[in-house]
Amino acid sequence: MTDLELATHAALEAGKLLRQHFGSDATVDEATHHDIKLALDKESQDLITGILLGARPGDALYGEEGIAGNQDSDRQWIVDPIDGTVNFFYGIPHFCVSIALRIAGEIVVGVIHDPMVGETWTVEKGGPAMLDGKPIQTSKRDTLAESILFVGCGKDEAALKTGIERFHRASLKARKMRMMGSAALGMAYIASGRLDAYIESRISLWDIAAGQLLVETAGGKVDLTAVPGYADAWSIVASNGKIPLGEIL
Repeated sequence: MTDLELATHAALEAGKLLRQHFGSDATVDEATHHDIKLALDKESQDLITGILLGARPGDALYGEEGIAGNQDSDRQWIVDPIDGTVNFFYGIPHFCVSIALRIAGEIVVGVIHDPMVGETWTVEKGGPAMLDGKPIQTSKRDTLAESILFVGCGKDEAALKTGIERFHRASLKARKMRMMGSAALGMAYIASGRLDAYIESRISLWDIAAGQLLVETAGGKVDLTAVPGYADAWSIVASNGKIPLGEIL
């Protein structure tokens, strides 16, 4: 089984688990003002870890719910077991599983699986970006007036303030604005030409690793800037590479 096949298998199996529990009472492990962590987040990551490291026991795994495997390995799986946990908890069927493989610092495999819609995005370095086995590409739209943008607002006061200001500026320029609750799916939608850009002032690596390779392979552009004081947190501007975003940022 190739790395891409393995990642796809793990994402689909985790998706089955999430779909099975969707709509039922979920145990909350941790709740903050703007976020929720569920016991199912850990259960999903444990399932993914068992599949990936069971097949690649020498690899490292870095996920939202912790690390596993050989942390000295140059092969590192980057996992978000439920991207869109708050949506899941509130019964909103917009969330996904995101798995990427980074080798020697470079993302080479990405899988994003939406278990509710039943869509799976896959990409491997040097190959095409795919949705359910068919090649995809970013949109050809090149003006803000035609564009639909996804602006995230983060989880603390500074990120919320930045996000809301950007949302306001963008809403005066773009055709439509969205706040969707899943960064990974937002990037998958850009790769598919459904959205034109995703902007957020602070997001974690596991949310965007698979999506970065997917968007760039599909013809788009992803700019990441490290956020000082936060480990593996990034400011992100992902787009089809054609629309001008300077006046929004």
